[in-house]
Amino acid sequence: MSEKDTPDELTVALNQLEAGRLQSPVPIGDLPEAIAPNDVLAAMTLQEALNARLAVQGLGPIVGTKIGCTTEVMQQYLGMDHPCSGAIFESTVHALQGTFDFDSFLHVGVECEIAVTLSDAIAIRDETYTLESIIPHVKSVHAAIEVVDDRYVDFENRIPDWRTWVADDFFGAGAVLGYPITDWQSIDLARVCGEMFINGESVGAGFGRDIINGHPLEALVWLANEQSGLGREIPAGWVVMLGSVVQTKWLSAGDLVEVDLEGLGRAVAQF
Repeated sequence: MSEKDTPDELTVALNQLEAGRLQSPVPIGDLPEAIAPNDVLAAMTLQEALNARLAVQGLGPIVGTKIGCTTEVMQQYLGMDHPCSGAIFESTVHALQGTFDFDSFLHVGVECEIAVTLSDAIAIRDETYTLESIIPHVKSVHAAIEVVDDRYVDFENRIPDWRTWVADDFFGAGAVLGYPITDWQSIDLARVCGEMFINGESVGAGFGRDIINGHPLEALVWLANEQSGLGREIPAGWVVMLGSVVQTKWLSAGDLVEVDLEGLGRAVAQF
């Protein structure tokens, strides 16, 4: 279905979501009742339509997936009891160190993450993926910073609610990937400790085991099964952010953010 064929309510919703992401962003409130997503599948359908727009409006192709709410600390913070996913756009990804325009965000925050890059595609299949079957697809593991943006009228009071967050790529705004570790299987990822610093001061720490089912790659297992169920292959070379081991920290102009993950290295972001 082309945009000119879509209902007026969908066009209004896409315009509203798009306005929170591009130049002179404005906060996103409740979407029109007729098109507001009422479950995850509806939210993902709206996300796909939004991302097609954002790709041609300047964010470029999608190169990866961020997974949100994979740790207890983030589920408690956001009031959700299940993971969700959003797109990562090529123009928003930095290697090792990223510099970001603070004023281009509405309310920018950062998270301390473990990320992976895939060696080959994760195919659609009937059989459920497991940790054992997903490991061969991982080419490299990275220390990472996820950049998030609170683009919402009042997210702490759920205006709009989590379904619209999912439609809007769940706060996603960018990433910094640390050096690719290709011999990662020699590292016990569950025991990796990650710590985040803002202007040299520690603001939190956590472990790989804090992610789904006690292992960070269980988040990739979840994504593989989610996407397979939606009839979508995950491409080779895809970047996947597995979730934050530290609660989101909100920034001020001029802040310098560093994450250090034992055995995986570091990533840096300047705002």
